[in-house]
Amino acid sequence: MYIPTLDSAIVGKVLACYRQQRGVSQEVLSGLADIGRSHLSAIERGKRKPTLETFYRICNALDVKMSTVMLQLEKELENANQGNTKK
Repeated sequence: MYIPTLDSAIVGKVLACYRQQRGVSQEVLSGLADIGRSHLSAIERGKRKPTLETFYRICNALDVKMSTVMLQLEKELENANQGNTKK
């Protein structure tokens, strides 16, 4: 049976995409979100999953609603998991 999981690489990809769309460097975003740049880099590379607090700080720093980012994450996860479901 397939059990879906939150893929940290997809989380990082989506957050990095929002950061790049806004033309903000990791250095600037990490300062605005009050997290370490290396921590942000690890999140974007899929090496770490952000806590809810960190996710909230990043979204606020990017001036985007958490729900907007979550909807994008859900779409990306659904696309990635389509081939993993068994009927």
